[in-house]
Amino acid sequence: MRKLLFIICLLLTWQAATAQTDSLRLGFMVQGTVVDQATGRALESVHISIPGRHQATVTNADGFFTLKSDQPIREIICSYLGYRTRRVKAGDMVNISLQRESVQLDEASIISGDPRSIVETAVERLQDTYCKEPQLLECFYRETLRKRSRYTYVAEAVAKLYKSSYSGYIDNDAAALVKSRVLVSQRRSDTLSVKFQGGPNMAIAMDLLKNREVLFDSQELNLYRFEMLPAAYIGDRLQFVVKMSPNAMADYALYHCVVYIDRELLTFTRVEASLDMADKSKATRAMLVSKPFSLRFFPEESSLVLNYKLENGKSRLEYCRTTIRFACDWRKRLFRTHYTAVNELVVTDVCPEAVPIPRKERFRSRDFLPEMAAHFYDPAFWADYNIIEPSESLEHAIKRLRK
Repeated sequence: MRKLLFIICLLLTWQAATAQTDSLRLGFMVQGTVVDQATGRALESVHISIPGRHQATVTNADGFFTLKSDQPIREIICSYLGYRTRRVKAGDMVNISLQRESVQLDEASIISGDPRSIVETAVERLQDTYCKEPQLLECFYRETLRKRSRYTYVAEAVAKLYKSSYSGYIDNDAAALVKSRVLVSQRRSDTLSVKFQGGPNMAIAMDLLKNREVLFDSQELNLYRFEMLPAAYIGDRLQFVVKMSPNAMADYALYHCVVYIDRELLTFTRVEASLDMADKSKATRAMLVSKPFSLRFFPEESSLVLNYKLENGKSRLEYCRTTIRFACDWRKRLFRTHYTAVNELVVTDVCPEAVPIPRKERFRSRDFLPEMAAHFYDPAFWADYNIIEPSESLEHAIKRLRK
C-alpha cells in the first residue's frame, strides 16, 4: 500500500507525557554565522561539520550555528547547495562568507543524455551507493507551528535513529526519543491544535531513497515526465539536475520534484519535492488524518527537502525538512486562519555501534510528540547535544510560550 509523506491531525486539546534520559558530554564548542559573500544575506540550512568526524549541525534562519564535540575542534567544513565548500579554522566565534559556485563546463564536460535514464540508473545503483551497513544515528528534531505570523507551538527532541542495511524497505528502521520538550500557546483563542504523526520518524518514512514506493519505484516513475536542468555543484561535486513533473492521472496526489545526482558516482545527493495542489481533495487526503467535523481545511503547500551525505562512496540521510501551509475556518465564519508548520531533522552524530532500538522504546509512526514530552523548560536542557539553534524570531516565541 502506498505510504503518505505528510500527515497532520487537527485537534481541540493537547496532552503531554515525559521523556528523558542521560545526556552525552560534549566539552568543546564553536559558534558562528554563515552569509552570502556578495549580498551579506544569512544562509539557512548550511551544513556544518568537523573534518574526519561525524558531529554536524546546520545553520538556522539567521545563518547562526553552534557545533559541539567531545574533542578539540580545529577546523570546520561549510557546505551548501550552489556555493563553494569552505574549510575554515575554528575559533570561539567565526564569521564565514560563502561564494556562489558558477558552473563552467568545457566541451568534454557537457552533460547530455536522457534524464529519465539517469534517474533510473541512479535508482538501480542504490543497492551499491546507499550505505550498506546498519547505522545508529543521533539526531536533533524540531516541530514548529505558526498561526499567521505568530508561533503557537514548538517541540524539540534529541532522538536516536536506527537505519538498517539497505533493502529498499523501511520496516526495520526505528527512532526513539532521548530528550524532548514541548511549549504550547495558552491563549484562549488558540483552540485549534495541530499534531504531526510520527515525529522523528519523518527520517524513516521520508527517506525516499529507501522508502522507494513513494516516488522511485518503476510504477511511480511511469507517472512522471523528466526534464534535464542546468548542472549544479553541491560542495565541490558536479550534479545532474533533473526535474520530475506529474504526467498522468492517479488516485492520489503526485509530486513536483527536482533531484540532484552525483555525476561521477550516480548517487542521489538531494531531493526537493512538493505535493501537487491541482486537485485539492487529493492533496487534503495526502496531508490530513483527522479534523473536527465543523472545521474546513484548505491545503496550500506540502514540500520536502532531503540532503544526503557522501561518505566513502556511500550516501546516507543527512537532513530533512518539511513545510506545510494550510488554512482553516469554522463553518459560518467569514475569515480563514492561515497556518505554517515546519518540521526538520538533522543527523548530528553517528554512534560507534549500530545497536538496534528495543521495540518497547521505539517511537511509533502513529505517535505524536506532544504526548511523549513534558511541558517544561531548563536553560541547560540541551547543553550536551548538537542542535539547530533557534532563530531570533523563534527564540522570542519560545520565551513568550514559556510565560
